[in-house]
Amino acid sequence: METTIRAIRTDLRLSMNGPVAAGMRKMGVSYRLIFGVDLPRLQEISRKYEPGAALAERLWSEDARELKILATLLYPPGEMNVEAANRWVEQIDNQELREQVCKNLFEKLPFANEAVENWSACEENGIRATGYWLFARLCISGSALVDKVDSVQVLQCAVADLKADSPMLYQSALGALRFFGRTSRQRSERVLWEVSSFESSSCSREREMFDQLKCEFDYSW
Repeated sequence: METTIRAIRTDLRLSMNGPVAAGMRKMGVSYRLIFGVDLPRLQEISRKYEPGAALAERLWSEDARELKILATLLYPPGEMNVEAANRWVEQIDNQELREQVCKNLFEKLPFANEAVENWSACEENGIRATGYWLFARLCISGSALVDKVDSVQVLQCAVADLKADSPMLYQSALGALRFFGRTSRQRSERVLWEVSSFESSSCSREREMFDQLKCEFDYSW
């Protein structure tokens, strides 16, 4: 495995973009190591190596942006269990990684619907945000697991979090509602019903969210 890790690091160094890495740090991205490699190139690099849980766990343990993203690409979904998924979700600390792990790995887990339900009801904001993003990803990909999610619970949690102070949290919740509503007219009407009180809210942000959802769903259907 050490030989593979060294080879991956070499690939990253050869693809390194200093100005991009510096820009990420200025934006607050706080890894110990950032190579500045873009996502398409990381996809290419991942295809050079055989996926494996042990390799992915090793990459995930590194405090380096690109190694963590590669970990999401190299972990075979069929080999990740609930315990490992819960451990990983607790360690996500930025939006890019949240989106990448949901897209590359979590949405492919056979228990993704259960993860959505558990994480979206968690007290920790970051885990709830990941639950919402995972729900959005299942909707985007057309996964059959969407129908197995307790959507009543998830929608209620998401609507409550539209009032959150954290932009990460309320934007994640809004994304979950938006993409769930896009899957059918019936679901879009259900989302609008859940947020109907926002239409005449005294809070401008809530009114804006209602208008965004209504406009999008009117256009979609």
